[in-house]
Amino acid sequence: MPTSGRDRGRRLVLDTSAYSRLRAGDARVLDRVAAATLVLLPAIVLGELEAGFALGVRAAENRRSLAELLAEPFVQALPIDAAVASRYGAIFAQLRRAGTPVPTNDIWIAAAAIDRAASVLTFDDRFRHVRGLDCEIL
Repeated sequence: MPTSGRDRGRRLVLDTSAYSRLRAGDARVLDRVAAATLVLLPAIVLGELEAGFALGVRAAENRRSLAELLAEPFVQALPIDAAVASRYGAIFAQLRRAGTPVPTNDIWIAAAAIDRAASVLTFDDRFRHVRGLDCEIL
């Protein structure tokens, strides 16, 4: 369910749920990644993945797969900088005023995506509460 059509298919931010489904071979995610000109993995997603890897039994294999994806020329890690932090603050305040709880990490991911004019691909419907965010919820 896209919230807007802006930049659809050009810049794609994967949240943790989308990355996990990509690794599992979900055709919907594979198709969207193949159609993107740039795939972005925010530092927050990388941290969530590292936490999962550390708790799992295949940490080395999972880190290797992530490194292979990040080595692709159309894939980039997306750092958190002052501009993203400013967007985070505005989104957090908007959601708080609306009484709409969204997990902190999802707000950071949304802020990073908005800053890069990218669309978030997710399986998490809480992203629909973020005004101005282009997202596709599978």
